[in-house]
Amino acid sequence: MAGRIDARLKELGIELPEPAAPKVAKILNYKQSGNLLFISGQVPRVNGEISFIGKVGREYTLEEGQEAARVSAICVLGAARAALGGDLDRIEEIVRVKGYINVDPDFTDVSAALNGASELFIDLFGEPGRHSRTAIGVASMPFGVAIEVEAVMQVR
Repeated sequence: MAGRIDARLKELGIELPEPAAPKVAKILNYKQSGNLLFISGQVPRVNGEISFIGKVGREYTLEEGQEAARVSAICVLGAARAALGGDLDRIEEIVRVKGYINVDPDFTDVSAALNGASELFIDLFGEPGRHSRTAIGVASMPFGVAIEVEAVMQVR
């Protein structure tokens, strides 16, 4: 039985991926503590393959960086679905989002690049999708990806 969030995903034309096992790091994709669900940083994957290799402001425009952030947020939701036994309706709100953006040194729209993730959460969850956030521009990323997004969610 599809829930409200699954119906909204379908309406937006989004299919969530299965979370990929960490390639190098000895970490969990997610960990729940009390009513908080922590999703480890997710890199953008398209059809299971790591994508968006390069720097925002050099290989990618701001708009392409926003798309990479959206794809990473979709991967965050895939991990959340796995953590919650398939029931995304258990998410009460998105509490915090953090994004690391691999940028050219002259690129200063770091926060705007992460909007691709934030806007997805708001489009999907409405007001409970609004969250606190940190966007950090970095010189290097795992696998050379353009972005990595992590999240903290309140769940029931």
